[in-house]
Amino acid sequence: MKKLFALLLILTLVLTSISLTACGGNGGEADSDPADWNYVLDNGVLIVGLDDTFAPMGFRDEKGDLVGFDIDLATAVGEYLGIEITFKPIDWDAKEMELSSKRIDCIWNGMSATPERQENMTLTDKYLNNRIVLMSLDPQVKVTSVEELANYKIATQADSAALEVMMDNDDYDLFKDNISELLTYDEAILEMMGKRADLMVVDEVLGEYKNKNMDGAMFLLDFDFGDDFYAIGCRRGDTELANKLNEALAALIEDGTAAEISNKWFGRNIVILEGYDK
Repeated sequence: MKKLFALLLILTLVLTSISLTACGGNGGEADSDPADWNYVLDNGVLIVGLDDTFAPMGFRDEKGDLVGFDIDLATAVGEYLGIEITFKPIDWDAKEMELSSKRIDCIWNGMSATPERQENMTLTDKYLNNRIVLMSLDPQVKVTSVEELANYKIATQADSAALEVMMDNDDYDLFKDNISELLTYDEAILEMMGKRADLMVVDEVLGEYKNKNMDGAMFLLDFDFGDDFYAIGCRRGDTELANKLNEALAALIEDGTAAEISNKWFGRNIVILEGYDK
């Protein structure tokens, strides 16, 4: 009986040990899970997913090189953290799948911190203040309230924060049939140039950048959809990586590096430091 009891006790201890290891209690699966900072350190690189057509956040210059505000800021973060940054262009419509399938470590490209993304990802602190604005080439277009959008043809980019904000508006039904969803904001501008759209709903940072390159041909309308804050998206539960990025962003804001990068691309400092209510 004593031998039987001893064997049962040993078997229980072995099974308990296996169970704890499988749960990551001693680092088994946890060490191989790319959801923390150690995974990035082991790889020696942070893979940043982005849409390489979103000027001025991340886009290709005349030589085909990646440039932009977020490119410069991510590079500075990498230098602060002592980690190499690799930028990987992705299909923006499939960004969540790219992240969850571990082909990238974070999404960093003027990504708005929408409620849906706060649910599906672990977001860093807000690092840039933007607005969703209305711009037009036609001085006859006047919009001072959301109701007046029912009178105009609207162009915007598909799967964009601008489209999400419009869809979330209480009066969306008044103007939803007037919206044309384009692949890029460049196409939205072409729609206005061709008189197929009266106005464009766009991120202010992008609209300002585009307008600068168009010699100020576009103008802001009086109505806008309010603030739109940018954040970096990590895999859901990847809090250790998000905290490291927050630490670096705070340091770059504190020492003025982030402001220098902002002034370079926007002519003013629109970088902020504000955490979410978690």
